[in-house]
Amino acid sequence: MTTLHKEQVRRILPLRGPKVPTNRTVVHSHPDVLGGKTVFVGTRVPLKSLFDYLEAGDSIDEFLESFPSVSRAQAVAALELARSMADADATARR
Repeated sequence: MTTLHKEQVRRILPLRGPKVPTNRTVVHSHPDVLGGKTVFVGTRVPLKSLFDYLEAGDSIDEFLESFPSVSRAQAVAALELARSMADADATARR
């Protein structure tokens, strides 16, 4: 099981705002949940769905309307995490 805890994300990317939980996780995967796909914690919504919506030109608001079990804080934190991972990968390849 792979879990990314919110506190780990906050150390990498400081998040502000009243809806950012401090003791929750953003995304995780478990073999018993959707075959181990990465999902938003507390949901069965795959992280890939967020990227699919954005790739199709939809907004975060449209994604959140379709998946009300995902909070805005979770969606933003997942995007910031993906960005930081891409930046770290690009830096490591130099």
